[in-house]
Order: sequence, then C-alpha cells, then structure tokens
Amino acid sequence: MPDVLDATPYDALLLLSFGGPEGPDDVVPFLENVTRGRGIPKERLKEVGQHYFLFGGVSPINDQNRALLDALRKDFAEHGLDLPVHWGNRNWAPYLTDTLREMVRGGHRRILVLATSAYASYSGCRQYRENLADALAALQAEGLELPVIDKLRHYFNHPGFVEPMIDGVVRALADLPEDVRDGAHIAFTTHSIPTSAADTSGPVEEHGDGGAYVRQHLDVARLIADAVRERTGVDHPWQLVYQSRSGAPHTPWLEPDICDHLEERHAAGVPAVVMAPIGFVSDHMEVLYDLDTEAKAKAEELGLPVRRSATVGADPRFAAAIRELIVERAAVERGQDVTPCALGALGASHNLCPVGCCPARTPRPAAAGADSPYA
Repeated sequence: MPDVLDATPYDALLLLSFGGPEGPDDVVPFLENVTRGRGIPKERLKEVGQHYFLFGGVSPINDQNRALLDALRKDFAEHGLDLPVHWGNRNWAPYLTDTLREMVRGGHRRILVLATSAYASYSGCRQYRENLADALAALQAEGLELPVIDKLRHYFNHPGFVEPMIDGVVRALADLPEDVRDGAHIAFTTHSIPTSAADTSGPVEEHGDGGAYVRQHLDVARLIADAVRERTGVDHPWQLVYQSRSGAPHTPWLEPDICDHLEERHAAGVPAVVMAPIGFVSDHMEVLYDLDTEAKAKAEELGLPVRRSATVGADPRFAAAIRELIVERAAVERGQDVTPCALGALGASHNLCPVGCCPARTPRPAAAGADSPYA
C-alpha cells in the first residue's frame, strides 16, 4: 500500500482550462464566448472558425483535458493522495461556474486550482483568476457558501514539465534525415502576446522588456537546449519565437512569428528546424493548426525539413509533478518549511500572486491572489 500523502487543508483539485468546441455547431457560439464584449460580427467569427472547421469543428483540448484528468486520478490513487479532481472551462462546457457550484454543493470548502497554463501572463494567469472571481460572485448571488480557493504556482520550470519536453525534442531530432540532423536549429515556440502585456507580466519588480513571460520561456528553452546537447553531443542553435498572433495589425506583439522565422532560417542556410512548442501544455488547436498545418506548409514551400516535438499532455511525469506541487502547497498552508522543486536560474514561482501581477487594462476583481476580494 502506498504511503498516504497529506493534502490538508485542501479537499479538492479543480482543473481550469480554456475549453473548445466539440462539433461544427459549437464553433461560433464558442468563439462568441471567447470574444464576448469585443463586438465582433458573427460573419467574422465564422471566418475565424475555419481553423476549427478544418478539423470537423472539434478542438482537441477537451479530450486532452480528459486524458490529463485520468492521468491525475491514476497517479493520485497509486501514490495515496486522497483528493477528488474536478474540471471547469473558461469558454465551453463544462463551464467553470457550473463546476464550482457542483463542488460547493458537494461540500468542498478549500479548493486548489490547476490552470492549464505554465507561465506568467495576463491571459495565462490573471484572466483565469478573474474568471474564478466571476464564478464566486455568481455563487454568492445565489446564496451559496463560498469556498476558499488557491491556485498552484507556475510550473514552467518543474522537472515533470521540462523533462517530457526534452525527450520530445530529442525524438524530433532523431526523426530528421541523418544528413541534416546535426545542423538542425531548434525553434522554441510560444503564444505571441502584445508587448505591453509581456512587459507587465509577473510581479511588479519583474516588469519591463518582456517581463516574466519572456524570461520564463527563455529559461525553459535554455534548460532544454542544454539537456539536448548533453544527450546528443550536438550543440544545436536555438531561438525563442512566437505563433498564434490574433491582435490588430497596429498593436505591437512579440516577434518573430514562426513562419517568418522559418523563412529567415532557410535564407541563412539552416538545413532543418525542430519546432518545440514549449508554451503549450497540450496539442490543442493552436498547435495543430499554427504549427502542424500553417508552419509545416511554409516549410514545405521552402523545401526546409521540419519536425514538431510533442507537448507534455498527459505524460505521467507531468501528473506526478502536479501531485508534488499539491503536496508542496498543502505543506506551506499548514505552516511547514518546504523546499520547492524547480530547475533553471529563476527558481520557484510565487504561491500567491502579488498586487500588480500581470495587470489587466481595465481592473477587475481576481480571486486566489493578494488582491482577492474573496480571502
């Protein structure tokens, strides 16, 4: 029998994700949820939704979250962590408010949240905290007793997140033709965001010139590149690049874009590229379309051999990392001394988002942080 791990004071884990359509009829309503308040016409949403229609109107993210839920439950059971796991989304069923309502009615009063975003940014952290505050406000209006909610720290540099990505890059390199393998360049990709959002990502003291968002990705890229060199004996050149830009042309976003980068690398005589999507937890639509479809089409046009390494997904090491983060955070809440597990130069992230961390343009209440109205 495994030793019993102590999650006290927590009585449940909530997997909080973005959500995605699960059929053609879901695409436009889903995009309406994503863009609510921006006044985007339905016809424009149908154009944007073509990425989803190429895949039958189904985003893979929901099935990937189901696989992660299964992996977490299996890992918890095998290691004696008695903690039920629930799932709620920002933009599609199961909706966060509905899930949180069920959890409260089921008696849960101290909930730990795992967001499917590993890095600091407004859209990857604070916006989820705003969603939690919205859900709590809705439950309060219904007269329900509100639970205490905490959010797991950023896990971008936890070994259980980094090591599967190292393996993925090594496998992708091995899949390249032998005559171009050693000269391959590694393009570490993540979601482009407005430079203003990047510059203000993380705590106030980390703001400026890309903020915590860029620094965290660069730290992970270095960790992976160093590990790949140790395993293969080859020092592959690398760069952090961006994908999935969706903003207005006049607004500065992080660059270079992956397709522009492939053109530049090809012009420089690079014989092959491995695209490593380190900014994404799973192979959701922005990986399948922006890399596996659009970027690969650009590479084919250029005659440039490319491979795409795997995301972490439901890797057992990632599930184990989440278990370790839960036990770590629970011990902190009980007042115990804890040495947090983290690789790289930046160390472990904060447990409680401080005031001014990843601010929104228009201030809104956000739960699970130092500025939470729901302490």
